[in-house]
Amino acid sequence: MTNTRRGTAGPADTPAPKHPETEEEIAPPRAPGAPSEVEDFDDDDFEDDAAPAPEPTPGAGPATGPTRCGFVALLGAPNAGKSTLTNALVGTKVSIVSHKVQTTRSIVRGIAIEGASQVILVDTPGIFAPKRRLERAMVTSAWTHAADADVIALLVDAKRGVDEEIEALLKPLADIRKPRALILNKIDLIRRDSLLALAAQINTHLPFDRVFMVSALTGDGVDDVRHWFAETVQPGPWLYPEDQISDAPMRMLAAEITREKMFMRLHDELPYRSTVETESWKELRDGSVRIEQTIYVERESQRKIALGKGGQAIKTISSESRAELAAILEVPVHLFLFVKVRENWANDPERYREMGLEFPKGG
Repeated sequence: MTNTRRGTAGPADTPAPKHPETEEEIAPPRAPGAPSEVEDFDDDDFEDDAAPAPEPTPGAGPATGPTRCGFVALLGAPNAGKSTLTNALVGTKVSIVSHKVQTTRSIVRGIAIEGASQVILVDTPGIFAPKRRLERAMVTSAWTHAADADVIALLVDAKRGVDEEIEALLKPLADIRKPRALILNKIDLIRRDSLLALAAQINTHLPFDRVFMVSALTGDGVDDVRHWFAETVQPGPWLYPEDQISDAPMRMLAAEITREKMFMRLHDELPYRSTVETESWKELRDGSVRIEQTIYVERESQRKIALGKGGQAIKTISSESRAELAAILEVPVHLFLFVKVRENWANDPERYREMGLEFPKGG
């Protein structure tokens, strides 16, 4: 992939939500005699909560020449590769990736630059037949952002082809009168003649302005997609600084990275109805960052799964998340994880607001 970028996410100083805690904080246990990962920090070591990135600045962009800017909604069934494609288009990681379906809950906006164009990518949750309240909120959010976008891109897993989920997506897409592209992903797993047949089959259901065949994982074909987005969005001023890669606060991105590591470590053991919140973010005088996060689950049995035998699971999650955050922030990171039980968190309207979702009425 040629478009590798390093930049900033949104501000980190959004106040952490305060909740009444009913469970004791659990930190990873330490073997006798083993060095502790917890360092002693005096109050004088801390700066105030920091905001590494500035607020979005309308009009920011190249100093000369006309500019373009617009929103592109990436739609698709769960596990189609939307988050992987978003990261590839931006040139760095802004959205978590996992083989577990429905990992994207909130709307993640990545910001891609192509020439004089700023393309704001809306990585929506996968669209599927929702059963629970949280799932309904995710699907509703995806369609709302699709209607508000300037350009629509439907991402299809070429290996899966057209199934009931794709057919269900095509019908409502016909009512959205916006430029739209069909992107066939994972082309490295299927023969080219099958790809052409698949593209023709989908276009008989709904005509698309452009068809792209890509491998989001390897980057093959991604540059062509970015170029088309850039020339399709409307003329106008940039909405974000040139070095900003996402409008998500760093608090949120940090929590999402830890949640990704949970998926990778625990696989199917991890209950889908678990969440991570960044409770504290402090920049220290030595330039490092101290982050405290809480993993919330709904039952005590789930807390034990997240901790792992002898605390090994949470220790691995913490280590991997800390390493990735340090690489993104380019400063040392001190990450402290806690696991707590919060019953029925998925029915709490406040949790939905934190994820940028509208709380659905009804059960």
